[in-house]
Amino acid sequence: MTRGRIVLAGAVAQRPGVGGHTWVYLQYLLGLKALGWEVLLLDSLPADEAASARYLVEVMERFGLGGAYAVLLEGTSETVGRSRDEALRHVRDSAVLINVMGYLEDEELLGAAPIRAFLDIDPGFGQMWRALGLADVYPGHDAFVTVGENIGAPDCAIPTCGIDWITTPQPVVLDQWTPGEGLGTAVTSVGAWRGPYGPIEYEGRTYGLRVHEFRRFLDLPRRTGEEFEVALDIHAADGQDIAQLEECGWRLADPQLVAGTPEAYRDYVRGSAAELMIAKNMYVDTNSGWFSDRSICYLAAGRPVLAQDTGIRRRFPEGEGLLLFSDVDEACARVEELKADPARHRRAARDIAEAHFSADVVLPRLLAELGVG
Repeated sequence: MTRGRIVLAGAVAQRPGVGGHTWVYLQYLLGLKALGWEVLLLDSLPADEAASARYLVEVMERFGLGGAYAVLLEGTSETVGRSRDEALRHVRDSAVLINVMGYLEDEELLGAAPIRAFLDIDPGFGQMWRALGLADVYPGHDAFVTVGENIGAPDCAIPTCGIDWITTPQPVVLDQWTPGEGLGTAVTSVGAWRGPYGPIEYEGRTYGLRVHEFRRFLDLPRRTGEEFEVALDIHAADGQDIAQLEECGWRLADPQLVAGTPEAYRDYVRGSAAELMIAKNMYVDTNSGWFSDRSICYLAAGRPVLAQDTGIRRRFPEGEGLLLFSDVDEACARVEELKADPARHRRAARDIAEAHFSADVVLPRLLAELGVG
């Protein structure tokens, strides 16, 4: 007997071969399913790209979520997976529809949900677009959730746009991330060098991307003597940055090879010594309180995280398992602390994941905030 139905809407079929991005959705789907909810993932594709849904279908089947998806083919009534009528019934019967970044724009499906919750996983951009009159991604929703946990606080520069934000960390399904035996020697990370959109000018400041922060830490391998490897989605046009990374001692892994599926991504995380988390400049300079969905996977896998501070010092325990830094000197010092007792930091990493990011902890609290029993 299930507790009821929940719908998660977002973009998985639209981003095939990006294992880390897929995990953002799997954590919610698998976490909610384990709590007793019947879940449905809604996605969409242009009708002439229906074949691209194969990635989503295969992932969902492998993770025991076969039949728990409907990919809408835009401009038609056709779908891949559950039919449109079945999806509509599921939405009507659901307790809540969680719409990640407002990806679902289908008015009929959105209108059928009893609660339409916008889930913001990229804090700062949407809020500033709205404040500047550039774009508004929020209409049509009843509740608003963000992983920027400092939004609304006096020391956070992200505008609230008059919205009463529910804040939450992102969840991790712990039994999917049991610590592995094959401990690697490299500190690693996976991510995009730039991303789908550019910097934003807001109230006299420019808020940028990961590239603008990463350049501040280029000397880490040379200064620490440690192995650093990054699986970066970086375009060939950034050839100067690629050359500089290699010159400074960074190993560049192919993200399609090491993180092209959820399983490959998980193996890459579990085969690392630790993670280096360098955030988007937007998250850092606004003091957003954002913490990476990638980093919680490393923690759950018993891999320590060296994380750039985005205003999370007051939210999560640091010093063991999670080591925060604000500049290159602090980053070097945190590397030395990690080297002094790596086994202790690995144990602490898993403890932090269990206490603060477990789906069993995060999701019931989030649903309660949304008024879902």
